[in-house]
Amino acid sequence: MPSTKPKTIDEYISNFPPEVRQALQEIRETVRKVAPDAEETISYDMPTFNLNGSYLIYFAAWKKHIALYPVSATLAASLKDDLSGYKGTKGSVHFPLDKRMPLELIEKIVTWRLEENSKS
Repeated sequence: MPSTKPKTIDEYISNFPPEVRQALQEIRETVRKVAPDAEETISYDMPTFNLNGSYLIYFAAWKKHIALYPVSATLAASLKDDLSGYKGTKGSVHFPLDKRMPLELIEKIVTWRLEENSKS
């Protein structure tokens, strides 16, 4: 985790070693590609993308993984096979830092979140 509270996603990313910065930037660019109208912000000390006044996706770097939030039960069930190789918590999926970021899967998750948000 960053040592100082970041105010922007750039500040958040800059607090990590180069290999983690690269992974965080790849995730950021992937979210931006799928949801170009989403607004970047920091919420709960994590990079956050908001769309139409509602949060879309959060991500955060930890010691051994990058977590992507939220992963709803419906999303997890729908992408069960894709997510089966990853650990996580009730509302997140964890991508290990010693592996390539699964950008195609992240695209699917963000696309799913766009659909969830459009229904709420």
